[in-house]
Amino acid sequence: MSGARTLTISEQSRDPIEALAAIGKLTDPSLVVLKDFHPFLESPQVVRAMRELAQDLKSTYTTVILLSPSPVIPIELEKEISVLDVPLPGFRDLVQLLKEIVAVVRQGNKARVELSKDEAEQLIKAAQGLTLSEAENAFAKAIANDGVLNKDDIRLVLDEKRQVVRKSGLLEFVNLDEHLGNVGGLEELKSWLTGRNGAFSEPARKFGLPAPKGLLLLGVQGCGKSLTAKAIASAWALPLLRLDLGRIFSSLIGSSEENLRRAIRVAENVSPTVLWIDEIEKGLAGSSGSAVTDSGVSARVFGSLLTWLQEKTAPVFVVATANRIEALPPELLRKGRFDEIFFIDLPSAAERREIFRIHIEKRHRDPAKFDLDALSTTAEGYSGSEIEQAIIAGMYLAFAEGAELTQAHVMQALQETCPLSTTMGEDIARLRDWSKNRTRPASTAQRLAVVR
Repeated sequence: MSGARTLTISEQSRDPIEALAAIGKLTDPSLVVLKDFHPFLESPQVVRAMRELAQDLKSTYTTVILLSPSPVIPIELEKEISVLDVPLPGFRDLVQLLKEIVAVVRQGNKARVELSKDEAEQLIKAAQGLTLSEAENAFAKAIANDGVLNKDDIRLVLDEKRQVVRKSGLLEFVNLDEHLGNVGGLEELKSWLTGRNGAFSEPARKFGLPAPKGLLLLGVQGCGKSLTAKAIASAWALPLLRLDLGRIFSSLIGSSEENLRRAIRVAENVSPTVLWIDEIEKGLAGSSGSAVTDSGVSARVFGSLLTWLQEKTAPVFVVATANRIEALPPELLRKGRFDEIFFIDLPSAAERREIFRIHIEKRHRDPAKFDLDALSTTAEGYSGSEIEQAIIAGMYLAFAEGAELTQAHVMQALQETCPLSTTMGEDIARLRDWSKNRTRPASTAQRLAVVR
């Protein structure tokens, strides 16, 4: 507004009603900024004064701007106030900020910058979801830590995001201690993921690629669904957030739906990110008939989640895992909610061999000292987690004997274990039969078995 002057409450009065009255009496064209005024809107007297001011301003050239961290508007003022959202800084904003910081660092010769173009992009992606002030502080901490700004500082920037997530109370920031190399087998799924390594990059946006939506991983318990979710975030250098649907539900009317909206808002604010929804069927249990049990809360939460999965544009990659297909609402399986639905079966002989090698190496033993083929044969029908537990049980046996871990210890642990494929054979057979024409096999052995 040309020629307008800026007025603040401190120049008039600390009393909000008196300040609003003073604004209404302004005769010159004015732009009035009310900073952090939202707490006063809980007072009926202030709301009344705001309504009267709104009527007075219609015959003047004065504009009032309310600055607030949250869009809390009393119902009486909804028709009088227009809401303008100020978005978080985008990729280009953060690029400019990083350039300015690098210029200052190089000018002062007080620190070094050792970033390639790809590493700089990863650092900026790690900072997305922070305000400019938070991002500046994160970059400054990274430089002050060791006097160098390099790829190792990506983790430090992600720590700032951790604070944002922790404050929400609805999402959990999961540490990235796994990678795709720790996942045995699942070649088809790994190939799919590798083909989307740069899907969240700026070149992908310029090419016209939309951000991938996510995966639904169905399969036998203990076969690597949760491990894969963690490995995806690590492989793509993205933060991993875990949404526990149990935290969403509240006893207060309307609170559950608002909790979901808040959780989604936090995930989108810190995007690009991987959002992991573990055992989604348990969180959505009863959604089809919840009108009887919980006044329809589960159905409304489920509906809101489905709409977001279908319509979301923010780069939030959702990895949902499920064990029981009969508990999954059919709406969740429709194309468009997820990019792909993978079925993860019990590992094949070659995959079991690879899983043994991974877990033996993980415990600082030499796999060459073990007959991996014999172990794989003995472990037929075992899941990945059962193989891991057999190695741990073998280590306990060796420790009790005061000896080093050997083939015999692991064999003994395997023979003393009753795998899930035996105790729940009928359920697994039904799950496999259901998945044949409805899902994509996660491993090459599964795909070849389907083809045959």
